[in-house]
Amino acid sequence: MAGRGRGAEEGEGTTAGVSERLLFVDMLPADAAPVSLPEPRPAKEILPPDGDGFRPASPTATITRLRKQIGRVSWPAFHRSIGNAATTELDRGIGFLLVPVFLATGVIFYFSLNAEPDLYRPLAAVALMAVCALVSRSRPRTHLLFMAAFFCALGFLAAKVETWRAATPMLGSEIQTRLTGRLVSLEEMENGRVRLTIDVISTAHPKLRYAPERVRLSARKVPADMTAGSLLTGYARLLQPTGPVRPDSYDFSFDSYFSGIGASGFFLGNPKTIASEEAPATARLASAIEKARESIADHIRGLVGGPEGEIAAALIVGVRAGIPDEINEAMRRTGIYHIISISGLHMALVAGTIMLLLRGAFALFPDFASRRPVKKYAAAAALLSIAAYLVFSGIVVAAERSFIMLAVMLVAVLFDRAALTMRNLAISAIAVILVSPHEVVGPSFQMSFAATAALVGAYAGWSDYRADRTTAPPPKRSFLHFASRKLVMGMGGLAMTSIIAGSATALFAIWHFQRVSPLSLLANLAVMPIVSVVMFLGVASALTMPFGLDWPFLYLMGKGLTAMIAISGWISERSPVDAVGLISIQSVLFVTIALVIATMATTWLRLAAIPFAVAGLMTVSNTRTPDVLISEDAHLVAMPIGGGELAVNRVRSNEFTTDNWKRALVAETIVEPETFETGDARFDIDPLDLPPGSPFYCRDGLCLARHPSGAIVALAENRETARPACAFADLIVIDDATAYSPCWNSLALVVTKRQLARSGSAAVFFDPQSATAQATIRYAVEKPYRPWHEQRKYSREARGLPPYQRPEKPVVKLAPSAQ
Repeated sequence: MAGRGRGAEEGEGTTAGVSERLLFVDMLPADAAPVSLPEPRPAKEILPPDGDGFRPASPTATITRLRKQIGRVSWPAFHRSIGNAATTELDRGIGFLLVPVFLATGVIFYFSLNAEPDLYRPLAAVALMAVCALVSRSRPRTHLLFMAAFFCALGFLAAKVETWRAATPMLGSEIQTRLTGRLVSLEEMENGRVRLTIDVISTAHPKLRYAPERVRLSARKVPADMTAGSLLTGYARLLQPTGPVRPDSYDFSFDSYFSGIGASGFFLGNPKTIASEEAPATARLASAIEKARESIADHIRGLVGGPEGEIAAALIVGVRAGIPDEINEAMRRTGIYHIISISGLHMALVAGTIMLLLRGAFALFPDFASRRPVKKYAAAAALLSIAAYLVFSGIVVAAERSFIMLAVMLVAVLFDRAALTMRNLAISAIAVILVSPHEVVGPSFQMSFAATAALVGAYAGWSDYRADRTTAPPPKRSFLHFASRKLVMGMGGLAMTSIIAGSATALFAIWHFQRVSPLSLLANLAVMPIVSVVMFLGVASALTMPFGLDWPFLYLMGKGLTAMIAISGWISERSPVDAVGLISIQSVLFVTIALVIATMATTWLRLAAIPFAVAGLMTVSNTRTPDVLISEDAHLVAMPIGGGELAVNRVRSNEFTTDNWKRALVAETIVEPETFETGDARFDIDPLDLPPGSPFYCRDGLCLARHPSGAIVALAENRETARPACAFADLIVIDDATAYSPCWNSLALVVTKRQLARSGSAAVFFDPQSATAQATIRYAVEKPYRPWHEQRKYSREARGLPPYQRPEKPVVKLAPSAQ
């Protein structure tokens, strides 16, 4: 997959790189033709026998001639051509490129199961497939099928082992307790609060029998001497991990389980530090690294200041909790938020900067550079640099995956192999899948590898195209013409990179986030040159920081970030609405298959990607938008009422949840409920007289609304309040875990808080064809529970119990003499 010039450079004791595809150009047999076309007919067969000129052919004659031509197509030759092309693909190494594809298939199959499988079954499947693959080596086709099944089973087993190895204790129910633990990390958030990640040592008042091992809490204020590794204590309110805000959306319980976070919440007061005790060696090392990150972040914030300082700290040490929300939203709308998250772009810029500086320094000593493999020295230094960058950025998942990808490429340079090849990308994907299988179902893994594979495949195809062309050397031009040509080519390359990567990741972004950035191409063209300079200055500041000479680089870095913020804000104000609604999972699967074929195939078989791509585009809208969405705590209900409006039942609703629902339902405006006092005559109307598309009207614990289809939705605080709605409502939501259905009418769908606590958020669908059919409901969590949802059945709401009330302490009145 390497193009001309992508191998080791000349002058360093190595040979020049060549295209891997061109090495196999002569392997296709000469007699292999995709289709045997019919021979051309002589002119005398076309002219009429009498020579009087052309006569219009009858439809019957035309159809007969077409049938004869189609009959002359040699289907055996076509099948033979497919076999020859497949053999060529295997000789070129496509089998190895498909290994991560089959591993990921097994992982996805495991996480899509409705019930947790036993460990011995995937073990037996891996062993059986391995034996069958060894036995069938004399039959190539059968051997390939068993190898594909083996890697699928291996991916399934890797996902099961990771789930078993994580075994994160998850809090089952909300509770208040005194917590004592060791601080792992501390982040200052944009709203002024502080977010702390704590390893729990003990709990008291009450003592938890099944306490989580690690929690993430927020506090209004922390002591000035509190740093990573400190022992702290405080009274905290712990909350169980939440599930998806709607079916098929991001599952926070899933992420918390594999991140080791068993609960979240907040301190009711300010936590206090206590006398420290000797920590394990690993904890001391982690605390030292975290302290270094905090001190570097504080140093950067102090020198740069403002939101630019927060972004600079995020780019250098990965601390991004303090970035203002309006800047985050502007970067999301313009499609450049990937700049903030340390990933492949940052790793590549750091490695490239280090290699550029070292190659430039070695060039000052031509005798040494001509006798030594200085490119390998620079690659080794770059590898150590990105390893240090990974550690000081907090070893987040995206940075870890990017480090593996870039490390494979740098190691390839050390061994005189082409760095940017699809084989190296496959090695990186295999490593990530085996180390963190759960990342396969996340947006970061999917979008990162989709973009990288598309770019590598496009770069390889362009290199092969240029290698086949014979062009004369360009004439000598003026310096101005040379510089302008290089600038245009650079901007064109940047535009094509953005187009290719954006096209490869568009459907994944829509599936996970229900949004797309219409002006992302413009934003990336305007911002990426600035980001390249900013990252160069960041690397320079990191290298000079130990000597106290980093202030000029950080100053210039802040100016560059000011320009980036201004550009993103300007484009965001002019960007149209980016919410695109829901798409079908079938569309994502079809496009994924098309992307795999298009990027990995090297023969005419890559044309097989076209029907899958077309099928993916045709099935984009093959999904149904929910008519009503209900949160898992039964507090919030939303319903689209037409005109881009979304009606909700609460004035103060959860902002994150409503934003997600707005994008999923393609709504722009939130319509708050109208509340009436007891006895207000304006509320005394027949619910059947409410016009379709009416928002929520609330009084005395009962809210009513009407869907545009005519269905009536009722929300009640308890069973008694919900009873009158049984006569007219199509959907009744009861915000009471102790309640059960008060309706004898089977046409009304009743959803209680206990059901939502057990099964998560819900999507309700009305039948527009029948006014008497009961609405259908789909929950976010299915039973039996998977390990990351096991804690749901232990909450008080899931057990049908009222909220926990702490007993009040008796008031002791002192006698007058005691006073």
